[in-house]
Amino acid sequence: MNRLLALVLSAAVLTGSLVPAGAADLGYGGASYGQAGIGARESFNTVVPRVRPSGGVRIKDVTTVKGVRDNQLVGYGLVIGLQGTGDSLRNSPFTEQSLQSMLDRMGVNVRSANPRTRNVAAVVVTADLPAFAGIGSRIDISVSSLGDASSLMGGTLVMTPLYGPDGEIYAVGQGALAVSGFSSEGTNESLTQGTPTTGRIASGALIEREVPRATVDTPTITMELRNPDYRTAIRVVDAINSFAVQTWGKPVAREQDFRNITLTRPTKISSTRFLADVGDLQITPDQAAKVVIDERTGTVVIGQDVQISTVAVTHGSLTVRITDIPNVSQPAPFSEGQTVVTKDTTVSAEQGGGNLAIVQGANLDSVVRGLNRLGLKPTGIIAILQAIKTAGALQADLVVQ
Repeated sequence: MNRLLALVLSAAVLTGSLVPAGAADLGYGGASYGQAGIGARESFNTVVPRVRPSGGVRIKDVTTVKGVRDNQLVGYGLVIGLQGTGDSLRNSPFTEQSLQSMLDRMGVNVRSANPRTRNVAAVVVTADLPAFAGIGSRIDISVSSLGDASSLMGGTLVMTPLYGPDGEIYAVGQGALAVSGFSSEGTNESLTQGTPTTGRIASGALIEREVPRATVDTPTITMELRNPDYRTAIRVVDAINSFAVQTWGKPVAREQDFRNITLTRPTKISSTRFLADVGDLQITPDQAAKVVIDERTGTVVIGQDVQISTVAVTHGSLTVRITDIPNVSQPAPFSEGQTVVTKDTTVSAEQGGGNLAIVQGANLDSVVRGLNRLGLKPTGIIAILQAIKTAGALQADLVVQ
């Protein structure tokens, strides 16, 4: 009995063990138990176990299927129910015209009334129509003020058609706005936080027309990398082919260039299942050495592969401060003098820094430690990185936003 159990365990180790279909940690679906092997999935629809590397990224997160994309929609409408924060109809004639046209369609004639309401605002509505979205499903929409409204908080979007680039109506938006910003104003002071003239309606648009569907149920499928890179493309191809040889007995992926990868779908599997299996594989994407600088906020992002050749850096700052102190000169009593205001000017100068330090690094940790050793603020680090790039010692692309 013990010998028989040992043989069973040895067979399980050699074949990768028997795994129940639909196991959550394997990411596969199936209707039966099966043994992994070449061509097993096409014949028995079994589950194939695979080892997921730690720190990897799924292929579905770094690639997209060519032809499967979102479509942009735009529309013009009215937001009503504002508490006196809408457009002034005198300064926004398009809002008045839109209000009159809407009431005309409802059987209300206000052409000669010359309304002066401040509870209506003209807005532009935008949305992204996902691929394969069907009639009757809902999508999120964004609403932005077009006139001089001060806030859209508390408003409701009236039924607004959303058009595609071809001029056809693909969705209709309507609903109450969710506005994150606010604006309060008093006699002598006002307070504004965020942007109160923009809002969002979750699931606020109903799809009325479908976009022509992209064809993915074809023998050949092309995948595109979100961040094109030669090494990443090769890693994706190698991971797919390694899995395909174990599952279907032949490689199915081939790189076209550093962006496009061509997949040949096996004949006995659907495109949806094929892309699901392939997209669940994990790789470690490569990236170009790059330093991104945002001078407005003082943000510096340094990539993992950034290297700095040995350079000596010194950074000093000169601060000049000029201060005017007002003094009142009071004349003597019963004199004919006048009271005047004089100023005492004080000028001071301070210069800090000036320490010379050597910065070098073959990896991200060395670069960060070298820059931190200078004890600089973000603005100083930005200036130094730009100077090091000019000197040719920064072995990376420098992107200034």
